[in-house]
Amino acid sequence: NRRKKKGDSILENPSIPNPFPELCCSPFASVLSAGLLPKATSRKKQVIKVYSEDDTSRALEVPSDITARDVCQLLILKNHYVDDHSWTLFEQLTHTGLGRAIEDHELVVEVQSNWVMEEETKLYFRKNYAKYEFFKNPLSFFPDHMISFPSETSAALSHSGILQMFLSSSTYPEIHGYLHAKEQGKKSWKKLYFLLRRSGLYFSTKGTSKEPRHLQFFCEFSNSDMYMSLTGKKISGAPTNYGFCFKPNKSGRTRDLKQLCADDEQSRTCWMTAIRLLKYGMQLYQNYMQPYQGRSGCNPLNITPMRSISENSLVAMDFSGHRSRIIENPTEALSVAVEEGLAWRRRGCLRLNSHGSPIAMSNMGMSIHRSQSWFHHKISREEAQRLILQHGLVDGVFLVRDSQSNPKTFVLSLSHGLKIKHFQIVPLEDDGKLFYTLDDGHTRFTDLIQLVEFYQLNKGVLPCKLKHYCARIAL
Repeated sequence: NRRKKKGDSILENPSIPNPFPELCCSPFASVLSAGLLPKATSRKKQVIKVYSEDDTSRALEVPSDITARDVCQLLILKNHYVDDHSWTLFEQLTHTGLGRAIEDHELVVEVQSNWVMEEETKLYFRKNYAKYEFFKNPLSFFPDHMISFPSETSAALSHSGILQMFLSSSTYPEIHGYLHAKEQGKKSWKKLYFLLRRSGLYFSTKGTSKEPRHLQFFCEFSNSDMYMSLTGKKISGAPTNYGFCFKPNKSGRTRDLKQLCADDEQSRTCWMTAIRLLKYGMQLYQNYMQPYQGRSGCNPLNITPMRSISENSLVAMDFSGHRSRIIENPTEALSVAVEEGLAWRRRGCLRLNSHGSPIAMSNMGMSIHRSQSWFHHKISREEAQRLILQHGLVDGVFLVRDSQSNPKTFVLSLSHGLKIKHFQIVPLEDDGKLFYTLDDGHTRFTDLIQLVEFYQLNKGVLPCKLKHYCARIAL
């Protein structure tokens, strides 16, 4: 046996098996162990600063070619968060009240190079559940009255057929409808008929005419980024709260913005989604599919709505007999759900404090929710809507907050159908005990945790189940 020379390592000697192969094959090894790998030391590095929802921040030294997805993976690993493929880097322009989710493939250092001194810009690390939702359910993103297909296309397109047209290099559906546009250099807004085509965004100078002589070019997207208005009417004076705009790269002047405003959230979502698909094309689909690469059934454009394993396994079961059975009757399932809620109510006192006095248990029941990530203490209705909007208007995104109009009650704010709805949680007192209810006392809970857990499993009086909570994460 030859004596081991200075500088030899396990990684360099193929005769000795490597006991930690994951350190070599990890796609993030160049980021996490830049000092260990020789190649990483020659890569140019730069320090970036990332903020969280509670305004804590973290400085990271990263390679100049690191992508937004890799920064998210780095923060997930450092903070021991669960990776559910919804983490996102968010670029926020404070003075102009604009923000956008940075695409997974974009280079973070390159994004920062477009920042200007006049504008205070920050990077935020947060969840965005709507990032790729249009791949799972495109029909809800593109309403019939806003989309037109080529004449040779069948009128009834399948789920994946719509996406194939958006991602095709030869064809592209036409998006059309009215938008409010801010006139250049003026404070006034004008309502115009817009059309989105592969060559760019146009508006008609004569009503809804689509004739070439009536179409005027408005914007193309290769040298600009699209932002959503986070402040509604406050800064821009827009006629509605559903604004978005295009900002040329390396320009922070307000007069350079091409500002638009839709009449409702569905219209804004349709326009912004179609423009993202037009600008990035197949790159978006590759970003969406990257976490699932190598799994069976993930062939290109073989798109089916993806549901979590836990969601697929949620069925109504009856365990009262000698053998369990699935409850197929919806009426019976609802009745069982209500009975289970009542059972939680009876078990609540034991769960909170089995040795405490009734007064102590009542006080604990009133405050136990404060430790939950989904509870937001004393935030306004507008702030709740902003938080949900930033997390993505996907069915089931929610938070619970104190009511501003009635200090003794709480409010469940929930996203459904591209709208944010608010439901009052009312406290009830019965036989000296305090309960909470959403349905006028038909279903009662000893604390807000029981209430949220119940509606995560049962829709009840809500339009959908509670699926994703808005949390103020810390870095």
